[in-house]
Amino acid sequence: HATLDQDATLVETHKADAFFSYKHFRAYQPLNTYWAEHDLMLHSEFRDGNVPAGFEQLRVLQDALALLPDDVQTVSLRSDSAGYQIELLKYCAEGKNARFGVIEFAVSADVNAEFRRAALAADAVWKPLCDAAGRPNEHEQEYAEVAFVPTWIGNGRKDAPEYRFLAIREPLRQLDLPHIKAPTLPFPTQEFGNAGRFALFGVVTNRLTMPGDALIRWHRERCGMSEKAHAVMKDDLAGGKMPSADFGVNAAWWAIMIIAMNLNTTMKRLVLGAQWATRRMKAIRVHLIALPGQVMMHARQLIVRLGADHPSNDLLMRVRQGILALAAVPSG
Repeated sequence: HATLDQDATLVETHKADAFFSYKHFRAYQPLNTYWAEHDLMLHSEFRDGNVPAGFEQLRVLQDALALLPDDVQTVSLRSDSAGYQIELLKYCAEGKNARFGVIEFAVSADVNAEFRRAALAADAVWKPLCDAAGRPNEHEQEYAEVAFVPTWIGNGRKDAPEYRFLAIREPLRQLDLPHIKAPTLPFPTQEFGNAGRFALFGVVTNRLTMPGDALIRWHRERCGMSEKAHAVMKDDLAGGKMPSADFGVNAAWWAIMIIAMNLNTTMKRLVLGAQWATRRMKAIRVHLIALPGQVMMHARQLIVRLGADHPSNDLLMRVRQGILALAAVPSG
């Protein structure tokens, strides 16, 4: 199984030819498809900063699906609201992919006027959003299954797949100051009568039997994993430092970084071992790459002489043995 997280990230730059992003600074905006189970970037498309995050997301998903190994049998998709596109959702729910069929998904939904009315309906039963151990969310968030049927679903065929919408609300405790215009918040808000004002979010999914709180937690795992991957790409591996004013050169730089990222992930898992799988490049540099040593040539061999009592010596020996074990087996 492959869980794919699709998300765009802004790479701020001062290159004069770069376009302004929606956050009003010059940037590039690659759209990435992250394979959660293996911590690999399956697909990344380098784009100008003014390209919408969800532009041709279905086509990018199809390109990413074609890259999956033959032994992958099922796929699921997670995305933010950029993925709330009718053609993308229907493609997944209706099983239009010839290889994988139905693709289960959870995508952040648009909080439009109709969705707000569904969240305000009397039959919306709000439940506390808990973690896997049953502890309530620290931000006092609640969720509810809402009877929301947008036009693109209601006008479909009788045998069309079912979709499920969940609303999530979080109380806003800070009161507005009198005679001062309330600030524009970066997320939608909604008044719930005597209960007060809440931040309001939505999720659409075709996973019909999964409990609502578990589904929301599964959807939010995308934020923790893919956002960490973005930080590694831009900071640890210099993907955020563009070398040229030329778009093509910068796209090549980004592609080289993606290869380095995936190679680094593979080596951590297959050579360094499980305890290294979550370590960032800073730790690897300190404990492995930047060790002092003396390089010597002897008997036509390249030799690296290390301190006899250095604590990383055992690790270096295990690494070399692991690399040798990865050698390809001769065919035939």
